[in-house]
Amino acid sequence: MRLYESVFIARQDISSAQVETMADEFAGIITEAGGKIHKREYWGLRSLAYRIKKNRKGHYIMFNLETDAATLKEYERIMGLNEDVLRFLNIRIEEVEEGPSIIMQNKGDRGDRGDRGDRGDRGDRGDRGDRGDRGDRGSRPPRAEAPKAEAPAEDSAEAPTEDSKTEE
Repeated sequence: MRLYESVFIARQDISSAQVETMADEFAGIITEAGGKIHKREYWGLRSLAYRIKKNRKGHYIMFNLETDAATLKEYERIMGLNEDVLRFLNIRIEEVEEGPSIIMQNKGDRGDRGDRGDRGDRGDRGDRGDRGDRGDRGSRPPRAEAPKAEAPAEDSAEAPTEDSKTEE
């Protein structure tokens, strides 16, 4: 049996409990055929890079599994038939990584954003309440009109007719 990493995206309008139930059904397909689920992660509701089947978000689930090719084929067939699955991808891996995946490691670590509470990098902006009247800025200058292009005249004498095409 080979090791695979499987990620699927479920529709945004189903609940997390329904997603977990669906993941249990997919895991059941693997385990009933003698395979094994090494790792299972729910990555949460995430924004998609582009719309898929009119959805802008999706629930992401990742499995690390060990199974044979025939079972994987059936697993993919069931996923393709399920209307709640937007996309899935199964890839073969050499070994299962211990510990949480990169996505799970980065999920709680948002340190790259810094302290956004007080916006300290802007300095003291003072009281911005009443900035006073800006005064009359005058009327706008007149817009420079572009010369209107004349429409090409359609002259019936210049246009080829059916009779003129046959005479040539």
